[in-house]
Amino acid sequence: MVTPTGRVQHVVGVNARGSHPSERRAYRGAMTTPNLTLNNGVEIPTIGLGVFQTPPDETVAAVTAALHAGYRHIDTAAAYGNEREVGQGIRDSGVDRSEIFIETKVWISDYGYEETLHAFDKSAGKLGVDQIDLLILHQALPSAFDKTIGAYTALEKLLADGKVRAIGVSNFMPEHLTQLLKQTDVVPAVNQIELHPYFQQKELVALHKEHGIATQAWSPIGGITSYRDSAKRSFDEPVILAIGESHGKSAAQVMLRWHIQNGVQVIPKSTKAERIAENFDVFDFELTAEEVAQIDALDTGVRGGPEPEAITLETFGRDIPEA
Repeated sequence: MVTPTGRVQHVVGVNARGSHPSERRAYRGAMTTPNLTLNNGVEIPTIGLGVFQTPPDETVAAVTAALHAGYRHIDTAAAYGNEREVGQGIRDSGVDRSEIFIETKVWISDYGYEETLHAFDKSAGKLGVDQIDLLILHQALPSAFDKTIGAYTALEKLLADGKVRAIGVSNFMPEHLTQLLKQTDVVPAVNQIELHPYFQQKELVALHKEHGIATQAWSPIGGITSYRDSAKRSFDEPVILAIGESHGKSAAQVMLRWHIQNGVQVIPKSTKAERIAENFDVFDFELTAEEVAQIDALDTGVRGGPEPEAITLETFGRDIPEA
């Protein structure tokens, strides 16, 4: 569709269960996962492996284990310091590059038009690829939003040149998205945000739906509630444990299924092969409407990650090495 401002926008429909009519199986194997269609027609697997805080020396094995378990989406970032190892894990897996959806992020130190064009070269070089499937801005930079706009304009150029298949953002709040949409041409394909039963960001998710932006959840099983100062851990939540018991599933599997039924793309992280496989095993059961509502009611509104306004170059800026 074309918006009143002339933006080209492809809106994906979602049925009552949160699954997309255009879902189709991503590959053949012991387990299969459906794809979601982004607003430019590019397909992304419903579930991927995240490698945030995964040490480089453990990343290759984690990526290979995930791809052998059936994952076809890997999410990394320049700031994680493990893009090179993600690329090595992909090559070691034996899975053809064409079957794998690679996502990475530009760090704030590389914001600005020319800087972000070069950031693509650095990431692509470390990953060992010519094209990146999804390239997103890691954070909004509220104190220097002109740099954020410059960076996103560079993403638009990379998209137009075919160097990336889709572009998006991460950790953008409603005011950041509103500014971005006013000053740029391409609607972000995704906004990757902290999202789990204890922090659901419902206003932001509603804005995503309004503009055809896919919601992508980092810390989808509330891992951040385990290693940050938190009053309670999502893994210990009685409501989630009871639902899991009724389905013969773990708390993590219940939370991932809840996201999927809500139409959210998820990127759980783990370095343990058995946990990686467990997180992927979420397509053989379905939560009832009552169970979904019970999890919906767990929202505390408490963010686990840093406040978006606290992200500044002075506090979080750091050089991203060359490829």
